[in-house]
Amino acid sequence: MTIKTPNTLSMQQKDLLLDATSTIAPHWPLDKLIAVNPLWSLVNKPFDQVSDELSALAGIKTHLPIASYRTWFEEGRISQDSLSRAAHHYEIDMTPHALLEHLTQPSVAPTPWRNIADLADQQRPANKMSWHDEITHQVSQFCAAHYQQQSPTLRQQNIDNELDLYSHWLEVTNEDKGLSIIMGEAKLTHFFHDLPSSKDELFALALEELSLDDQALHFYAQALLLDINGWSSYLAYLNWSKGDNNENLAKENHVESLLAIKMAWELVIWRYLKHTSLALHDAIEAKWSAQKSAIPTLIQAHHDALLASKVWALALEYSEQSALEQTLTSAKPPSIEPTTPELQAIFCIDVRSEVFRRALEKQSNKIQTLGFAGFFGLPIEYKAKDSHYARPQLPGLLAASITATELTSDKHHVNHQQKEARWHRWGHAAPASFSMVESMGWWYAFKMFKQTLFSKRQEHPANRLAPSTGWQLTQQGVALTDQDKADLAKAILDNLNLTTYAPIVMLVGHGSHTSNNLHAAGLECGACGGQSGEVNVRVLASLLNDSKVRTLLNNMGVNIPTDTQFVAALHNTTTDQLTCFDTNGSKDINSTLANWFEQAQFLAQQERAAKLDSSLLNTSDQQRSKAFTKRANDWSQVNPEWGLANNHSFIIAPRQQTRHLDLQGRSFLHDYDQHNDPDFSILERILTAPMLVTHWINMQYNLSVTDNFKFGCGNKVLHNAVGGNIGVFEGNGGDLRIGLSMQSLSDGEKWMHTPVRLAVYIAAPKAAIAQIAAKHDIVSQLIDNGWLYLFQWEGDNIQRFFQLQWQAAE
Repeated sequence: MTIKTPNTLSMQQKDLLLDATSTIAPHWPLDKLIAVNPLWSLVNKPFDQVSDELSALAGIKTHLPIASYRTWFEEGRISQDSLSRAAHHYEIDMTPHALLEHLTQPSVAPTPWRNIADLADQQRPANKMSWHDEITHQVSQFCAAHYQQQSPTLRQQNIDNELDLYSHWLEVTNEDKGLSIIMGEAKLTHFFHDLPSSKDELFALALEELSLDDQALHFYAQALLLDINGWSSYLAYLNWSKGDNNENLAKENHVESLLAIKMAWELVIWRYLKHTSLALHDAIEAKWSAQKSAIPTLIQAHHDALLASKVWALALEYSEQSALEQTLTSAKPPSIEPTTPELQAIFCIDVRSEVFRRALEKQSNKIQTLGFAGFFGLPIEYKAKDSHYARPQLPGLLAASITATELTSDKHHVNHQQKEARWHRWGHAAPASFSMVESMGWWYAFKMFKQTLFSKRQEHPANRLAPSTGWQLTQQGVALTDQDKADLAKAILDNLNLTTYAPIVMLVGHGSHTSNNLHAAGLECGACGGQSGEVNVRVLASLLNDSKVRTLLNNMGVNIPTDTQFVAALHNTTTDQLTCFDTNGSKDINSTLANWFEQAQFLAQQERAAKLDSSLLNTSDQQRSKAFTKRANDWSQVNPEWGLANNHSFIIAPRQQTRHLDLQGRSFLHDYDQHNDPDFSILERILTAPMLVTHWINMQYNLSVTDNFKFGCGNKVLHNAVGGNIGVFEGNGGDLRIGLSMQSLSDGEKWMHTPVRLAVYIAAPKAAIAQIAAKHDIVSQLIDNGWLYLFQWEGDNIQRFFQLQWQAAE
């Protein structure tokens, strides 16, 4: 066989390839799992356009089947008026009866784009392994081995050899004699030997032999990456995070390397079929040529097929917004005489907090709750004392600048933590489920039996902090001075914007309580980097109770009463228990407060029981509370809580405007008072940080529902951990699975999350909102391209801001 010297890759072609790699959004690993919009890298385009293109590229679904919407219409969740409005938006004007009939006509999207492997599979005998399936399996297993975290020796060996993903794959594949046997294709492996070792040479060769012009190149490259979207997303995270500060990993564009592997497989199939079956190759080449020339037509065909689904989806969003807006404007807040509250409790904006906040406020008018981003503005990472263990405690969009470490540590706990981490890595490796039980024998079987009958909490070892410890804060290895701490505290208090201070100001982080849950971090605080918020609230309470810091704050114009104490607390979102931490001289929690918290817990549990287990509604408060704890401890429980399912709105307003309302645990609540923000700098920070995080959460839930195959992770009962913390396989192979499991979205009969785009309601002047949107491209893109809805809420009047115009919300 003659080896052809490839042409040089032009700068324009290189840019097109890099642009294709940039269309993949990052997905965080298991130990710091946070919600992310899987289409984040495409928000510069209109949502509807992205829906059309992804449907054409990879058959991706951004809407539910029409039958689901029709059911909601018959149940009254979608109104006829909303359906007519949505149809008008898409320039469809019919009578209600004709419209309903038109929108329920079956419309099947045409076959999406087919890669070379897919075209070859159309002609492949049924008794032979699918090209597509073997490529996915081989590439996925190789990526797991290349990036695995439980084998430092192998990982270091790859780094020492300075092999990028593509080069390492080519080296290993050239030694793999089994591919020819598995595929039933003699001498297949010979064709891998002829591939160039350079990624750019491989790209140039493939572009030439597959006759890819600029339009087809970008489309094709994106399709190849979407075909193995799970690994593409994890490698996009490595690019995003610069390899977790690993210099060697940071040097590589990991997604580009994965693209090179996928394109190398395509080239091998193309050449192999040309060599072994010219007639088959010619048939595939004819389909390939026709497909490349018809890309615009393909996208248009998908656009036409998706129109009815888009109308139904928009009608559902209009109906949901109409119901919420009626709630926001129908009932006036009760007039309450302004008094200094006995308790101020500042919660994360998480939708799960809304249920507990409402329950707590019912205990007394002397309780004031507020909503703030759950990391409380602390730009920290937590590093356990006397340990190498470190983790971020802030949103994934931000980088930590300060390290928080306990002043004292429990040496026994540190040693136990490190041993448990090693055990955890072994026990959760993909092949370990059988080998662990076999190796440990009856002892391990007894442990599982004991945990089933006498369940107890299984806590992440890093959350067992030394009791009553102080904190050391350092920046680049240098301890913060008292003035540094005061400056940090003032910045946080300025954003909290408290005008009065109660005798007790409670800083409430949140965490979850689950056992045997590989996606446990996804139920923790997303604003804390997929961790419990415990570290943040304990560090901040320690900071604000420091007498030296308080003195400096007073000199800086921040007057905190001397009798005010800041108390760190943690809201367990699975059981609705609230735990207070008595550190650095904080006041003991008196019986009145303890009773308030317990009664709030009972109320919140009763509300959540309706969705979790309706049989608990008819039990006593104490029995129900025990049942919640038992569910949390149960290692076989697949949905101990619903997380942020059914979120649909983000309200930026003073709490007194919503305190009297039942928002059903569906709204993110961020306190904001425009009268205390003269330059609207606080509002700007909310719209450029918390709003983005809430959008990420909303879109992850939405797309995990509409296309769980691409953007969800299937059945969690079948999950196996990959490479320690990288992610999960569903079973023992296939692509890396990302997003949410079906058990986090459905109770087996109905969806627990309604896929509607986030609606943001802001109590602020129109001019300020418009100015901030115009200043930040990402904000204007989210609004104008239809990735979320943005409204101004002023009394009974709600208006939508869209493409620089204000329009009345109907």
